[in-house]
Amino acid sequence: QVQLVESGGGLVQAGGSLRLSCAASSRYGMGWFRQAPGKERELVASINWGGGSTYYADSVKGRFTISRDNAKNTAYLQMDSLKPDDTAVYYCAATRTITSTPPSRPHEFHYWGQGTQVTVSS
Repeated sequence: QVQLVESGGGLVQAGGSLRLSCAASSRYGMGWFRQAPGKERELVASINWGGGSTYYADSVKGRFTISRDNAKNTAYLQMDSLKPDDTAVYYCAATRTITSTPPSRPHEFHYWGQGTQVTVSS
């Protein structure tokens, strides 16, 4: 049974920072999605199995950083310069496919976390 355990969500003022963590039961390619009320789920950032290749949505480039600690099977999403539009439930996802490129489409992910709420106040 694959487990993805997320932590780090919360309430922050605009311009602030948060770091999300996702601990996996094994090593996978990882990604972070988010879904705001009334909107579709979107891929925010992803990182490949080895950690050398990353993907970012245009809306978060330059503000968010995805990284991983392979020794801990944990992925992180550092979110800086947060905006009210970043408010959403953030989901960690994992793919068992090993590639040199980061997963960039929802169907590439096989496992999902339970989600953590991020709220950015103006």
